[in-house]
Amino acid sequence: MMRGLGPPPAAALGGRSAARWCTYRRVTVAVCLGNLVAMLLVLRSLYSAPGYFASPARRVAVKYSEEQIRLVEESIRIRRAAVPVELVEAVKKLEKVFAREEKRRKELPLELKQKVSYQILERMRDLGENSNTTEQREALESWRLEKLKDIRSASAQNLSMPDLSNEESRMLKRALELNWRMLMEDIGLWIPVSVWHTEHNDKPENEPEEEEIIAGPPLPPECNAQVHTDYGGAAVRWGLTHHKESAADCCQACLDQAKRARPGALKCNIWVYCPSEYGCYSPDKYEHKHQECWLKQADHPKLNFKDRYSETYRDAHPSAPVVVPWMSGVITV
Repeated sequence: MMRGLGPPPAAALGGRSAARWCTYRRVTVAVCLGNLVAMLLVLRSLYSAPGYFASPARRVAVKYSEEQIRLVEESIRIRRAAVPVELVEAVKKLEKVFAREEKRRKELPLELKQKVSYQILERMRDLGENSNTTEQREALESWRLEKLKDIRSASAQNLSMPDLSNEESRMLKRALELNWRMLMEDIGLWIPVSVWHTEHNDKPENEPEEEEIIAGPPLPPECNAQVHTDYGGAAVRWGLTHHKESAADCCQACLDQAKRARPGALKCNIWVYCPSEYGCYSPDKYEHKHQECWLKQADHPKLNFKDRYSETYRDAHPSAPVVVPWMSGVITV
């Protein structure tokens, strides 16, 4: 017995209806509406908050006390006073000067620079290899003045220079008159500045000389110590192998040797000591080091050197210093 088809169940109808309603388009619209509602709620909360987006009429005017106004005005005054007005003005002036110099400075053609360089080199070669910076500067200035004179003379007579065109003469004249240093820089010419050092003795005439400090114990009077002094004499004890800690010890070694010397032997009456940590100069072939103590003998002691080596001596001995480094004395008993 066959059963007939009845009406569909209600659950099945509800599911189909829900499926038709929950389409992609309808879900998108629902999400957008939800976002719109949320945005409106946020805006409402912002507008309703006190102080936000208030109209000018509803804004509360802030009142400052006289003390606060005074402090603000003082702060503004201090900031204005702190501005380095003079420095700013000086910088502006320098900028204007540099701008004028850049305008005035016109690049010379390469060919003209080469001509100037060759002429200057010829003038320098005429001086020779042993010329000093002063002579070189004088020769350079002499060339500049001669060149200016030739250009002016040719211009006054409406003539052209033999090696320059009229335009090149005009440009070179301007460079020699106004931009001479810049021209030397452009052609790569630089001469070091000569430095002259002059010592001025401003010490009063009657003021006593300052005594030089001698390292070590004080020397007894009989040593007759003299700084920057070198006495000659026959060597009783070579200083190359005879070192003493101080000048006082060197003098004492001379006194002791004279007391202990055998009859007929040389007795020390001159001591020579090297107090310099860098050693002491001597014209012989040896290297004289710090604390060398030479014991010598001479019936009539004579000075080798005193205070300073002469100019003539230093010309003949280029390694000689200016000041005599030794100290020595003649024993008196």
